[in-house]
Amino acid sequence: MNVPHTHQILHDALARGPDAPLLVALSGGLDSTVLLHALAQQPATRARGLRAVHVEHGLHADAGAWTAHCVAFCASLGVPIVQVVVSVERNGGEGLEAAARKARYAAFESVLMPGETLVTAHHRDDQAETFLLRALRGSGPDGLAAMRPLRSFATGKHWRPLLDIPRDVLHAYAQTNALDWLEDPSNADTHHDRNVLRARIMPLLRERWPHADAAFLRSAQLSADAVELLEPEDARALALSRTADPHALSVQALQALDSTRRSRVLRRWIDELALPPLPREGIAHIESDLLHARIDASATFAWRDAVIHRWRDLLHAQRQRTPLDIDWQASWDGRQPLQLPNGDTLALVGAEALPSPVEVSARRGGERITLPGRTHSHSLKHVVQTLGIPPWERTQLPLLAESAGGPLIAVADLAYSAHFDAWLREHNARLQWVRAA
Repeated sequence: MNVPHTHQILHDALARGPDAPLLVALSGGLDSTVLLHALAQQPATRARGLRAVHVEHGLHADAGAWTAHCVAFCASLGVPIVQVVVSVERNGGEGLEAAARKARYAAFESVLMPGETLVTAHHRDDQAETFLLRALRGSGPDGLAAMRPLRSFATGKHWRPLLDIPRDVLHAYAQTNALDWLEDPSNADTHHDRNVLRARIMPLLRERWPHADAAFLRSAQLSADAVELLEPEDARALALSRTADPHALSVQALQALDSTRRSRVLRRWIDELALPPLPREGIAHIESDLLHARIDASATFAWRDAVIHRWRDLLHAQRQRTPLDIDWQASWDGRQPLQLPNGDTLALVGAEALPSPVEVSARRGGERITLPGRTHSHSLKHVVQTLGIPPWERTQLPLLAESAGGPLIAVADLAYSAHFDAWLREHNARLQWVRAA
């Protein structure tokens, strides 16, 4: 391949980027090595701010050597590098590839500075593979749009400048500039779908259709164009279905939409909440089991670590949370925040300590509380219903009593007994129930 032409292709692609400081994701492989080297040759890019980030997943024995290689490469270019070590959840039910990607992008988000742009080295071959994988999963236009060149990410942007460039161009650039790169041993593992496509399927397609990659790229671009046309009406329909709580949508408003638009609205909602994408069967379950459930029913659809609840006229979406064990209880004086078994925290704000230690426990049934302005006690069941606390949250409420089994003085930070409310007001204090992320 013509050397000046190769350099010009990369120069032109990188010249179309955002006018912002850049953070390059550097794995040590061919693609990211070429990307960082090419960016480092541009004085204007350096002047705006250029640095690299390397994420060590610890998934193979040479992970430490990979980190050292990246550090040395950045030193040779005079580019600062930040190193992040992550722990990959191997048994999360989403597969090792997806879990590693999730951990990696969480690491990128943690080090990205406000206004900075994350840059990754995905190229045309990667885009073709992504398009095919999503087609094989039965994706619609949103999925077939594959990877976008520029999107919002954390406090900045995520830029993929090489999506139009074949890997052969990157390889030629690396050889011309005598660059050293590492080969990830996991790329040979055919347990991963992408590796099967890369090693077996794509070579056959290119043999029969030499322009297969370009065709897939064009289809992805056309899908992205279609999504761009659909998005304004999707946004409008979602806005009309919203409530004051971003995690809740009106069932009545959703039912007023046609099924195709409703499907798009639900997926957009879940995406905006940063929950795992709805699986293929998710929309069908929501349609049959939640949207048409009786108003007094408590129907749910759960996937991975997320769940959608139907309650009254609302759909509620959130991460699945662990209820408090019915047998759990703890003594607490309020001096330090109390860590609950499910990761939540209970704290006293505005006072050094409670008037006397209290017993904190989970809901067991039969509890009663005398509310401010009342002369008689009410059952906890009546109180949570009046407050509109959804059924699935009631099992997570920390309850405070002056003695084990005695009348309640507080239902988390949502309701106080008359005398405890008076004490809090006198001391300008309050309880604070912070739920685990």
